[in-house]
Amino acid sequence: MDMTVTASQALRADLSAAIERTNKRARSSAFWMAMPLVAFLTVFFVLPIGDILWRSVYNPTLSEVLPHTTNALVSWNGRGNPPIRAYNALPQDLINAQSKDILGKAVTRLNIEMPGFRSMLIKAARSADQLSAPYAPAFGALDSRWGSRETWVKFKNAAEVYTLGFYLAALDLERNVDGQIIQKPQEDSIYVTLFLRTFVIAGLVTVLCLFIGYPLAFMMANTTPFWRNSMMVLVLLPFWTSVIVRTTAWIVLLQREGVVNDLAVASPFFAETERMDLIHNMTGTLIAMTHILLPFMILPIYSVMIAIPPHYVRAARSLGASAPGAFWQVYLPLSMPGVGAGVLLVFILAAGFYITPALVGGDSGQMIGNFISFHMNETLNWGLAAALSGLLLAGVLIMYFIFIRTIGLDRMRVA
Repeated sequence: MDMTVTASQALRADLSAAIERTNKRARSSAFWMAMPLVAFLTVFFVLPIGDILWRSVYNPTLSEVLPHTTNALVSWNGRGNPPIRAYNALPQDLINAQSKDILGKAVTRLNIEMPGFRSMLIKAARSADQLSAPYAPAFGALDSRWGSRETWVKFKNAAEVYTLGFYLAALDLERNVDGQIIQKPQEDSIYVTLFLRTFVIAGLVTVLCLFIGYPLAFMMANTTPFWRNSMMVLVLLPFWTSVIVRTTAWIVLLQREGVVNDLAVASPFFAETERMDLIHNMTGTLIAMTHILLPFMILPIYSVMIAIPPHYVRAARSLGASAPGAFWQVYLPLSMPGVGAGVLLVFILAAGFYITPALVGGDSGQMIGNFISFHMNETLNWGLAAALSGLLLAGVLIMYFIFIRTIGLDRMRVA
């Protein structure tokens, strides 16, 4: 009897060990199969985002180009006259920067901090080897602004290696000469308005896609296979065409002499003088973005609807519910995971759009992505572009977590 029990226990132990080895191999295989995806996301997603966020707070340009001058300003609290050490260090720094051909970096950085700094610094650099002590009045003779405390406060702010200045600028804030954070003048405050407009446009596009996409997904899920496949081809067809091509097509359709206005004028409701402005404004942005993002709303909703058993609605009808009642109380709640996934996907994509608003948006249809691209490619103010990107990312993440808390992550997984 004891031998039988011992043999049974040994058999169970061997079986457990074999199962554990099998599970371990399966986990190891899954890990190595996922490694290419992890590496791809790390290299092309996580690291670029980390680099952008790092650039938004790290800017060593002045400390590298004009090191002695920036060091002379470290101990200055921004009050009273600028330190004489800064005046004394600046000529040699300018000479060294010119010889290394890196002065342009400092010129660009300082001109961002205070418009007009470009001409001051270039003029000073050209005369640096001719200046003699005392340097404070010598610089003042070149340009009276060199004797201003505000000039040197701006210089000190731009010289900070780790700075929140880009985030202040992205929120339409700035430091005054006393170091206090104040609101920028109304004519210079544009980014908060752009952020609000971006989220409003993203919300409106999401609502329009939902109103158009939900009925289409319902038709696809509840029709015959032939029509379902035909409609699926039509939904997927835009993915075979470039976004730029689709946006350009809307320019042709929506312009004042375009197809839409021609059809409107041909009807009895519009006169020739009543042609509509549908392009280079927010209307054009909404129309083009809704068309481009509509498949991203239809597909998640359809993927959930196609899995809803049709006998659920029939059972509700057999229990006395009306057709609208069965839809609202049975079908709609079951399709909400798809709605949630589509809404989240469209909103996130819409918040980051910039090609379509740039082509059809005009002044009133521009979004924050357009200005991120502008600062990256035109002004080369990568710090401000990075700060705008960081704030946009933070805004989208806040919306995401609010949405997840409201809808529930478990229900979203169904889609």
